[in-house]
Amino acid sequence: MSAGAGQEPGQAVLTAADLGARLGQRATFVQVSSAFCLPCRAARRVLAQVADQHEGVAHVEIDVADHLELGEWLGIRATPTVLVLDANGAERVRATGAPTLAQARAALARVIGSLESSSSA
Repeated sequence: MSAGAGQEPGQAVLTAADLGARLGQRATFVQVSSAFCLPCRAARRVLAQVADQHEGVAHVEIDVADHLELGEWLGIRATPTVLVLDANGAERVRATGAPTLAQARAALARVIGSLESSSSA
């Protein structure tokens, strides 16, 4: 984790070691869930589907109960919370609740679009 204690949500930079999984080459959906959260199941289906449809996009789900320190550091207040990280692991989008397919695709487009426009500059 590369930000100090008390960092503002949206300022996180996460690594594969933080998540226990590889980051996507283009973007990563990080879903923070809890075991008995029904909306988390819906979020899992939607995010996995969108990640599967886009090359270089990963979906990582972490259980907040198993990662209390990370959840606190990220300022997670409800599950599911979805972060969309860019290729460098920087948080670019954050949303609470289960996203629809359209919302997940739009969030991904914001991240990938911002990456593509910044790399062409």
